[in-house]
Amino acid sequence: MKKKLLSTLVAAACALAALAAQAQISDGVIKIGVLNDQSGLYADIAGPGSTLAARMAVEDFGAAKKGMKVEVVSADHQNKPDIGSNIARTWYDVDKVDAIFDVPTSSVALAVSQITREKGKAFLVSGAATSDLTGKACSPNTIHWTYDTWMLANGTGSAIVKTGGDSWFFITADYAFGHALERDTEAVVLKSGGKVLGKVRHPFPGTDFSSFLLQAQASKAKIIGLANAGGDTINSIKQAAEFGIVKGGQNLAGLLVFITDIHGIGLPTAQGLIFTESWYWDLNDASRAWAKRFAAANGGKYPSMVQAGVYASVLHYLKAVEAAKTDDGTKVIAQMKAMPTDDPLFGKGTIRADGRKIHPAYLVEVKSPAESKGPYDYYKIRATIPAEQAFRPMDQGDCPLVKK
Repeated sequence: MKKKLLSTLVAAACALAALAAQAQISDGVIKIGVLNDQSGLYADIAGPGSTLAARMAVEDFGAAKKGMKVEVVSADHQNKPDIGSNIARTWYDVDKVDAIFDVPTSSVALAVSQITREKGKAFLVSGAATSDLTGKACSPNTIHWTYDTWMLANGTGSAIVKTGGDSWFFITADYAFGHALERDTEAVVLKSGGKVLGKVRHPFPGTDFSSFLLQAQASKAKIIGLANAGGDTINSIKQAAEFGIVKGGQNLAGLLVFITDIHGIGLPTAQGLIFTESWYWDLNDASRAWAKRFAAANGGKYPSMVQAGVYASVLHYLKAVEAAKTDDGTKVIAQMKAMPTDDPLFGKGTIRADGRKIHPAYLVEVKSPAESKGPYDYYKIRATIPAEQAFRPMDQGDCPLVKK
């Protein structure tokens, strides 16, 4: 009888503890919103694959077993800041979304970051590139997870200048991301002793790059830096091949290239291209196992570093919600910074005061068709850039959150 009473009391205590924890979760539900390009030129990079990655993180975290109710919703911002802003406001004010993830397209991400700060929610960026998110536009409610323009510029730009590519011409997407990538890469080229012979900006998104490529060809620069991404990069590289630019002695530097781009371009055209990534599916056993699970649920398409970043950031977010016992955005972001990161894809890491997630980066070279052993076996790792060197030093970003 005493044992039965004791077990009843223990069960009641556990139930009360669960209810107390749940009471700190607004509406009893942790609602995650994946906001990205679901149908345009960044859809393969992020899109529905990022939503899948978020759902995989919820499953792997074991939310249901822990008595935590987590919902994942998604929307298409169409790469337009006004549409992205409207969705973010509606999600926060009406749909009770607690945190927004992914958001490729830097102009959209900068707008969503500001709205998130106003609403006291949480914003975990994987898809956007501008380093301003942890610089002058940093926020106590935003964490920048996967990569940024400073990382790309310093990884790719410095490596190319060191190996003789000391004269550059930029073809740049004409919006916040392209401008930031061009700015950060130009700074690295000049610092490394190179020179910039010219630059031209193309509409975003673009389809016909012929006039821009002809200007780059005429400049006789050794390196044509492509400060664009997704479909713009694919079209630039394909059209450059048609003009015989590489055969003529100039080289292309893809300043932001994804595995989905290489898949779309094909190894015969992309082979030898050098660029920087922060994650590759074939890095180790854990990344390979996860990528195969992802591909099986994604029509055979392997994950990009953006989709991997969504998975890892959702996992760390849920750990922080559990530890802080609240889904209050400002408190959860603070908890995420206080806890070391540890996940199957990016391994152990940290999040700095400016919101920058720190992990290694990789300088990769695209394999030739003969070197590739199968679909998505596309990269050779030329160098690993240590975590402490991969991203801009915190005291150089002008982030107001960083104490001087």
